[in-house]
Amino acid sequence: MTHDQHGLAMTGASAAAVRHYDRAIDELLHFRAEVDAEANAALAESPDFPMGHVLSAYLGLLTTEAEDARTARARFGAFLRRTGGAALLPRERAHVAAVRALLGGDFLTCGTLLARITAEHPRDALALAAGHQIDFFTGDARMLRDRVGGALTAWHDDDPHFGHVLGMYAFGLEESGHYDRSEEIGLRAVELNPRDVWGIHAVVHTYEMQGRFGDGLRYLDARTPHWSSGTFFNVHTWWHYCLYALETGDVPRVLAIYDAVLAAGQGCMELLDAAALLWRLHLEGFEQHERWRALADAWPERVAEPFYAFNDMHAVMSYVGAGRIGEAEKLVAGRAAYVAEPHPGVTNHDMTLRVGLPVCRAIVAFGRGDYESVVELLLPIRHRVNEFGGSHAQRDAVQRTLLEAALRAGRADVARMLISERIGVRPCSPYNWLKQAALADALGDGAAAALARARAGELARSATA
Repeated sequence: MTHDQHGLAMTGASAAAVRHYDRAIDELLHFRAEVDAEANAALAESPDFPMGHVLSAYLGLLTTEAEDARTARARFGAFLRRTGGAALLPRERAHVAAVRALLGGDFLTCGTLLARITAEHPRDALALAAGHQIDFFTGDARMLRDRVGGALTAWHDDDPHFGHVLGMYAFGLEESGHYDRSEEIGLRAVELNPRDVWGIHAVVHTYEMQGRFGDGLRYLDARTPHWSSGTFFNVHTWWHYCLYALETGDVPRVLAIYDAVLAAGQGCMELLDAAALLWRLHLEGFEQHERWRALADAWPERVAEPFYAFNDMHAVMSYVGAGRIGEAEKLVAGRAAYVAEPHPGVTNHDMTLRVGLPVCRAIVAFGRGDYESVVELLLPIRHRVNEFGGSHAQRDAVQRTLLEAALRAGRADVARMLISERIGVRPCSPYNWLKQAALADALGDGAAAALARARAGELARSATA
């Protein structure tokens, strides 16, 4: 029997396999692509290493790519057929059960099983990291906070991965609305490890949710070498940079970053970021026909089958942005047929039914100029769009679509309420004040519109001063 770097017992692994496994966990926590090579190297050393197969399965299943999931399913199934799961330690058996749930599409059961592992083995870094991603994919803010918070006291300052655990905790705190505490913990995480891109990401989210876009730009600019390349998370962090730049009104800078970084991504994560950014520009009247066309071309094979409703939304955005309404409607019709049949235990089924389909239909309606239908579809679900995953910052694309549709539909009552809510929590956001100006214009109050625009301009200038 061997032990990993955090003192947890493992079976079926040679000393060399353990070294590769430990390196793989380190690469995973750093969000570096080398995690795959190290995981494969561990299995090359010990082909029936249970935790090596568990790690490999999580890596394949948590990309939200259907093809990766198929590969993981086949590989893990072959491992189980060879070994029968015999002679596993209780923690290893629990991981196998969690993987099996995930292989079946049951994100929620997988998350629950991983939480039990963390309760018994709070220093199981893989259980924490995989569970944290499950909570993100299911939009469970409370568990994003408490899964890691409940393990935190088992980790100590001298542990090389303590900072990474703090980075995860900071993100959970931010998604739960504890912005001051999140900033404090996130800054500490990055202090311990300047290349902790998830910790940097947590701080960035905290600034985003408070409308502190000037602080966000300065924070990222000061650390560009640490987050801008070398990980499979750098594209997403550039996306956050673009959100800040949009608040300042610097559309040329946003498009330059899009062309240099976001347009080059081909995985689902990168395509999500590209679609979400272009959609924000689309809502503001900045049409990007060629960019949309290239992005729409990348989606069909990735949404050929139902897998993750959050991906579907961004594919539909891409089709609508490219003017390919027919393809968007075909995807929506396919998902409607999918939810019409029972899929017991498949989390994506309920995600699609409760949130994914209404959101996708709303985006199609927006593309057709049927803004009243957008309001009718999104207003009832706006407080539960978290159910199909993502972060508050990512789901803000849905909230902005609702707000823009309310303005265009002449629903001043709804628009006033939504703008008031936004200004209340992010009074320093130029976007919110520009929407206030648009509403005032619609109501014929030129003086109020001028004041709101002046406020927006003042805030934008103050961030770059």
